[in-house]
Amino acid sequence: MTLVTLGLLTFSDPRPTAYQEMLPVNLEFQSRLVKALEQTGQVQVLVGEKVIQTPQEAKVEVERLDRMGVDGVIFHFAGWSFPHLATVAARNSQSPVLLVASFNPRYPGLIGMIASGASLDQVGIRHGRIWGDPEDPEIVAGILRFGRAARAVRRLRGQTCGLLGGRSMGMYVGTADTAQWQSLFGVDLEHVDQFEIVRRSQEIPEDQVQKALDWFKEKVGHIHWDGKSLTEEKLKLQIRSYYATKDVMKEKGLDFVAVKCQPELSDAFVTQCLSQAFLNDPYDMDGPKEPTVCACEADLDGALTMQILKLMTEQPVLFYDLRHYDAKDDVYVFSNCGSMATFYAARSCNPEENLKRVSLYPQTPFYYPGGGAAVQYMAAPGEATFARLARKSGKYWMVIFAGEFVEQPVEKLKEASPEWPQAFVRLRVSPQTLIETLGSNHLHTVAGNHVDCLVEFCSMVGIEARVLG
Repeated sequence: MTLVTLGLLTFSDPRPTAYQEMLPVNLEFQSRLVKALEQTGQVQVLVGEKVIQTPQEAKVEVERLDRMGVDGVIFHFAGWSFPHLATVAARNSQSPVLLVASFNPRYPGLIGMIASGASLDQVGIRHGRIWGDPEDPEIVAGILRFGRAARAVRRLRGQTCGLLGGRSMGMYVGTADTAQWQSLFGVDLEHVDQFEIVRRSQEIPEDQVQKALDWFKEKVGHIHWDGKSLTEEKLKLQIRSYYATKDVMKEKGLDFVAVKCQPELSDAFVTQCLSQAFLNDPYDMDGPKEPTVCACEADLDGALTMQILKLMTEQPVLFYDLRHYDAKDDVYVFSNCGSMATFYAARSCNPEENLKRVSLYPQTPFYYPGGGAAVQYMAAPGEATFARLARKSGKYWMVIFAGEFVEQPVEKLKEASPEWPQAFVRLRVSPQTLIETLGSNHLHTVAGNHVDCLVEFCSMVGIEARVLG
């Protein structure tokens, strides 16, 4: 993972005598905090040139850190500080803000932080607060959570999501209000007709397509050719669609996308499952790459949820439906029609490790007469975080919960749609609670436990986080 970059400003009592007396104390605790953070190997800390004494310094220093591209800013207190200094700094910052008071009972740093935080509350500036010993692992972990959430907030701003097609199959949950996205998340929306996939697919060179087809034949565990829905020509058309979608993204400057597919392309062209699986992967037919979020069924709120998870963790993100709950085995079945990133077949950045567990099956013909391959596998065991942005009466919120992928007998894949990828999951959430709470049939998952980071993200952008379990 790339390092989270945090700015750090220490605030002091501005009275000349107090400032001079506190200067060595402030610098000592500042140094300890920087050292503790950088020793994690996960953070780069950019420290202000001055311990803040005046409003002018507060403004200049926080703007300098913003220009240096920090993901978030720590306002540090080892003693008393006049609250207006932090207020001026926060008002002039483009970055999420975290107030940190060092554990130092001899001086009123905690008081300074609370007073400054109360001032920020008065003027409506969102922020977090942490108090404790700079070397305390829990304090460091809390700051790291802030940093990862702040990175997602900062990097999301100014990005563009591409909508290829329009609303799919009448699903309200997949639509979005462009102005609301800009206001809350700083994200723009670019609408591109699906015909661009059809048109550009015809322009992909045949040798490029054949090379990719040979790669699939070599790497994938099994391809179930049926001579109808899944033929070499159908798979080639999916490969062409993949390259066409990448071309659209490059030309339009799109950071992530949602593709409609159903019913026009899935009925009369070819399903887009291959594109959606391999865009989300950290590799493709041409080698290693950065995962690119692609949501199925034109699900914009799904794509945005996935992009948040990706920016926060720098990992591939899954897209699927809650399909079933098996009470006998106490497992939830999450599945989609073929668009789950193959990374999760073995949780490896080595395509060989994942793809030997993957099969390409003909897509269900009565749903998808256009044909093509479904990218089928069983998700490998491991810890995971589930999330989904949703709206109620136009107001955004996010459901968040942790779970664990578990391995099941291969025969269990046949109980749902055997040609589709599936994840079997154990949760500390009852089926009734989940069913009553979810604001979408689609959910999104990333490896590891990032529940607290997502809660922090929601706080930063001002939406409700509902944590289950």
